[in-house]
Amino acid sequence: MNNTNIVILAGGISSRMKKAAGMLSDVDTILQQEAQRKSKAMLGIGDQSRPFLDYLLYNIQAAGYHDVVIVTGEHDPSIREYYDVRNGARQFNQLSISYAVQKIPTGCCKPLGTADALLEALIVRPSWKGLSFTVCNSDNLYSINTLRVLAESKFDNAMIDYDRLALRFSEERIAAFAVIKKDDEGFLIDIIEKPSADEIERAKDTDGRIGVSMNIFKLSYDAIVPILKIIPIHPLRHEKELPLAVRIMAERHPRCMITIPWSEHVIDLTVQSDIPEVQQYLKTHFPDFLLGSL
Repeated sequence: MNNTNIVILAGGISSRMKKAAGMLSDVDTILQQEAQRKSKAMLGIGDQSRPFLDYLLYNIQAAGYHDVVIVTGEHDPSIREYYDVRNGARQFNQLSISYAVQKIPTGCCKPLGTADALLEALIVRPSWKGLSFTVCNSDNLYSINTLRVLAESKFDNAMIDYDRLALRFSEERIAAFAVIKKDDEGFLIDIIEKPSADEIERAKDTDGRIGVSMNIFKLSYDAIVPILKIIPIHPLRHEKELPLAVRIMAERHPRCMITIPWSEHVIDLTVQSDIPEVQQYLKTHFPDFLLGSL
């Protein structure tokens, strides 16, 4: 049976997006102001100021998902206001959209990261026990085919293994992406965050290909929840990180996570300098959607 459940992680504080305000001449002033107060997912990037999250939800719906949990920040009501109060969800009539709130712990200045966010989502979805689900970032626009291949995978746990050479980012940016190490049959061995040059070299496939993670996974509810509950806080970034949880799961259950080789660029909305490229991509690839014909 296809996986039709998905979690969208949108509870971060968008610190990198908030930098460089007022310094980018090719970014609309209104968008620069929005970047200071809204989640990245809610920036009015598209024509008619449609939020970036609309386009991800469009692809999610087209890929066959149904039950969507969006993890939001406790001090950012913009997502819920748009999709509930302003009835933005009506344009996605094949999706059931609900929410989980990721709080900032007392004494902390930010939420506890993606693993903590996912756990909050799964707490509100006990009906997913015994099933698998997809989880992805809210600031990446994953393609319909990417989302669909995870939904239709026969494996309980799977992840997209992006070809490093197909990503059209700067070399400096790509060098910081987590690389994927797997066995000869494609099962995950390790996810290496912020890899060194030596670690990148050791992660090469037999044909020299280097695969990277863009934080989109299919996961078994029963396998990942126990790990999310005990995941340690990173000593430097002070977050509980989902890639580490996935890596621990692969260590505890060898050959449980298949990697799916994939070769395409991923639209990314991390910093304000990404905005012009994202706008151009949306105009080129979503003409009907921009006109409101969902």
